[in-house]
Order: sequence, then C-alpha cells, then structure tokens
Amino acid sequence: MVVKNISELSLRPLTTNEIKPKGWLLRQLHIQAEGLSGNLDKFWPDIRDSKWIGGDKEGWERVPYWLDGFIPLAYLLDDADMKRRAQKYIDAIIDGQEEDGWICPCTRDERNSYDMWALFLILKVLVVYHECSKDERVEEVIYKATKNFERHIDTFTIFNWASTRWYEMLIPLYWLYERREEEWLLNLAIKIRAQGFDYKYLYENWPYEGPQAFGHWSQMNHIVNQAMAIKSLTLFSRMSKRDEDKKFAEMMIQKLSDYHGTATGIFTGDECLSGDSPIQGTELCAVAEFMYSLEHLIQITGDVEWSDKLEYLAYNALPAAFSPDMWSHQYDQLVNQVECSRIEEGKQPFNTNNGEAHIFGLEPHFGCCTANFNQAWPKFALSTFMKTNEGIACTAIAPSEVETELNGGTVKISLSTEYPFNNKLTFTVTVDTPLDFDFDIRIPSFCASATVNGEKANCGDYFKISKTWSGTETIEVLLDFETEFINRPEDMVAVRRGPILYSVAIQDEWKMVDYGEDEKLRVFPHCDYEVFPQSQWNYGYVDNDVQYTFNGIGKFPFSTEEAPIEATANVVEINWPKENGVVTRVPADRKPLSSVKKVKLLPYGCTNLRMTEIPFIQMNI
Repeated sequence: MVVKNISELSLRPLTTNEIKPKGWLLRQLHIQAEGLSGNLDKFWPDIRDSKWIGGDKEGWERVPYWLDGFIPLAYLLDDADMKRRAQKYIDAIIDGQEEDGWICPCTRDERNSYDMWALFLILKVLVVYHECSKDERVEEVIYKATKNFERHIDTFTIFNWASTRWYEMLIPLYWLYERREEEWLLNLAIKIRAQGFDYKYLYENWPYEGPQAFGHWSQMNHIVNQAMAIKSLTLFSRMSKRDEDKKFAEMMIQKLSDYHGTATGIFTGDECLSGDSPIQGTELCAVAEFMYSLEHLIQITGDVEWSDKLEYLAYNALPAAFSPDMWSHQYDQLVNQVECSRIEEGKQPFNTNNGEAHIFGLEPHFGCCTANFNQAWPKFALSTFMKTNEGIACTAIAPSEVETELNGGTVKISLSTEYPFNNKLTFTVTVDTPLDFDFDIRIPSFCASATVNGEKANCGDYFKISKTWSGTETIEVLLDFETEFINRPEDMVAVRRGPILYSVAIQDEWKMVDYGEDEKLRVFPHCDYEVFPQSQWNYGYVDNDVQYTFNGIGKFPFSTEEAPIEATANVVEINWPKENGVVTRVPADRKPLSSVKKVKLLPYGCTNLRMTEIPFIQMNI
C-alpha cells in the first residue's frame, strides 16, 4: 500500500468555541459538572494525587480519561474555575515532558515495560485541549512525543492495551499530520497497524458465538476493546482508501448484536462479552466508548445510521447508568434490573465481575469507569452540528446552538427542542450577510414519517435546504413516532418509540452503604448505594396498546421522579422470581396470575430499577 495522504472527513467536527448546548442538554452538562465529573480532582486520590501531576497515585489511564471529558465540559459550560483546574493538569503534563519527547510518568528504566496505551490517551487529551483552548504549546508537545514513540516501538513493539487499542493513536497522529504533512507520520500509522491486534481476522473467524465466550477474562472479547475497535478500520481507511476498511464497523456491530446484543442498542460485557441475556451487565466504559466510536464513524462516513445509533445510546444506556444527580454510577447496568444490592461472591450473574459491579457508587468493582464516563455527554454535545463541504449539518438532535464562520460570513443556527421526549424541532438560522450554503437536517430512521416546514421528508436521510440565506429564518420539523415491540431472545419483547426505549417502572429505595467510621473516601455525596425494589416487576404484556403522557422536562432530565414522558401498558402478573437480588432470565411460568392491569412505563434512561425485556402473555378469552 502506497500512502501519500489521508482522505478528508465527510463531516468536520466543530469546537467548544462554535457549539453551545442549550435547554435540557445544558442542564445535563451542569448536572455532570456538579457531580462526580466536576469534583474528582478535589477528593479522588487517583486524580488528585496522580503521578501525572507529581503525586504518588495511579499514573497511567485515569487522569487522561478524566481530562478527556472534563476539558470539553469546562469549555462547553465556559466555567472559569473548571478551565483553571484543567490547565493545572495540562501544565504539569507538559512540564513533565522529557527532552527526548517521552511524556508519560515513569522512570527511564520502566520505559521498556510501559504500556503505551496511556500515551495514546494523553495525546488525544492534548488534542482536545488545543481544540478548546488554542494553546500554542500543544502541537510541539504532541510532535515530540509522537517522534519519541516512533523510535520507541522500533525496538519495543506495542503490547497489552496498546496493542488492542492501537487505532486510538491514529486520532492524534492524523491531527498532527493535518498540520505537518511529514511522511514519517504516515509510515508510523502503518507500523502501528502492523503491530496492533488484528480485529479483522478475529471477526472474520468469530469464536465468540456461544458459551465459549463466557466465564474467563480475555483481551480479545473485552467489551471496552470491542466498543473502541468499532472505529478501528474506519479510522485506518482514511489512509488505506479501502471501502472494506470503512465498512468493517458494520460487520463488527452485526456480530456483536447477533450474539451479545440487548434492547438498549449496546452489547453485554461484564466485563467481557456475555451473551444476549438481559441480566448480564454492560460496562459503562463501553457505552462511553461506543458513543465515541460512532462519533468518528459519523465524521468519516457521513452515514445517518451511525447518528441513529449514537442518539439511541445517549438517550437510553448512558443516563441509565447514573443516579439522576450524577454523583454515583454503576460499573455494570442490567437491562432487567430489579435490585442493585451486593451479591455474595460466586452467586453474581456476571462472568468476570464481582458482586458489587451493579451497585451505584464512586468506583464499584473498578475505577476505570469513574474516570472514563466523563467524555460521553460533552462529546455528544459536540456532535449535534458538524460542517459539510457545502455548509452545516445537524447530525445529532438535542437543544444546542452553533455559531461559525462560513463562506465569508457568520452563521448562527439554534435548535430549540424537547427531543427525544417530544417530537418538535425548531431551528432558527441567522446570518449577518446574505450567504449561500446548504443546511442538512438529519431525519432519524426510527421515525414513521416527518415533515420540514410542512414538506414531507425521507426518514433515515438528510433533508437538504440549499439556498441563499438572509436575516433570520425559522424551520419547523415534526417527527412522527410509532410504538414498536422489538423481538428479543427467549420469546421476549421490548417497547420502543422513536429514540426512546421503555421499561416497566419499579419504585425503589436507596440505602447508603455504611463502611464504618474509618472510611474516608466513599462518604456522602460520593458514597455507595444499594437500591431495593418497592413495587412489583413480574409482568407480561397482554396487548400492544401503549399510551403516552408528556410531563415536561424538570430539574433532572433523566430521573424516575420527574420523567419528562411516561406511558401505560396493559399487563398481567406472572411467576417471575429473583435469586440473590437478580431476576431470573426468563419467568418460571407464563400463566397469568392476575386480571389485566395497567402499569407505568418510563424511558429506560430515567429508570434505576426496571424490567425491559418481558414476554407477551396469551390470554384465554
């Protein structure tokens, strides 16, 4: 393969200087900043006392993970204190770079055994920081570190996490090449690809279809590696120019969905791939990384299907893993989750995680997700609008505003909406001088129908408005959603309407875990909780009659107490037990045990406890 350049992106991302969240999305980012994300550096030793800033605690992935979300969060909110705290870390990292370019916190004797995954992460963080702050130091720092890495792997090839996550290094490498078109950078990309794990071979010879996928920990079926690798060959296709590389993500997602999929749009992995059962967990890191992969697929391919998947994750699996105030999170979320209590070792449903992986807390099971979940909401906000060759596209639907220079003038496009909880979008386009450009509005494929200013629009496509714009104009989009009963394994179904998955709501009681007087870290507000059911869950649907009520968006967009939208469905009670705090995969019996009654359904992302995949029950009439 002769490489002379990299291909252009189909859709170019905008920066925190150009995009500003609005409405409920702005509120969600404030909630994140007021919760764990905005406070980890004040109390969590792995951030506060990290080796990255001269301390003695973890000096590998946790500070980069946290900064990867904290930095764009600070700039999206234009929070001076958060910006100052971010700069403190960046200054320490830059000051710690050695003369030969090595930047990770370890001694020279440790370099040969240092897993370079942390380098990929910190260089990505520096790119994010530059795009937010325009700090002129960053480019040279990345250049020197990349040059050092190029020499380093000639002798010490990448291994462990760097090997299974090799493609992440392409992100800062491409960024650097776009500023310094030096051939050695493209040669380095080839070396990284050659030294990295071969996902293409793995997926073409897929060994994880059945029970052999379960029960032991492996890099090859680690869920976060899969979520990251979805973008691997699509990223590399910018060099290879091969369609088969660009389309590899489709094969990966299809295989993962077929054998390990859930109704939430992501696959199970607790912490490795775990099959298609709704009582197997999905690690929060995987949700965040799958979203990040999809954001790159959107930029490279421009395909609407990736935006559909991104929204579905953002509005369901992502918020479900947090308490509404984002002070606590789960390591593993379950699609059918009737209790979140500590489970005796050996009795948990998880294949490789402990019995605390699904409780809500500071760092249940393991602290990687504590640091890594921070990127999901800010980067989603930055994916709402992107630039095209001819103008601007609305790529993910959420209340936000873009203001940018285009064709010699200034364009501002604001989206006012309560989507995904409501179906109306109002765009306001303002220009400071008459301008010719295209505005592409994505119409999700999960709509039954849609109109733009009264004109019929094709679902699953962009609606293009190509014209000369002047002054201020308003565009109204109406999306029509229909209820779907998604077929799931074991003759189960799940209710979906548009971008929202619905679950049977379970009233809950939160109990703070008391670790004793000597505990100094897991204390309020960053404490751990067990969550217990206070209402029934053992139901089956009897018909497809689902009725919806829009309540309006309150202080916490994703919460059980003030869910913006709710539904009712007709059900009967059935015999469905739980063991060790976990509902069995299937009911013990599907015989009706009650007359037909109505139950409340809530958006999956608004629930703490829930039943999502349940059966239809045949009634004898």
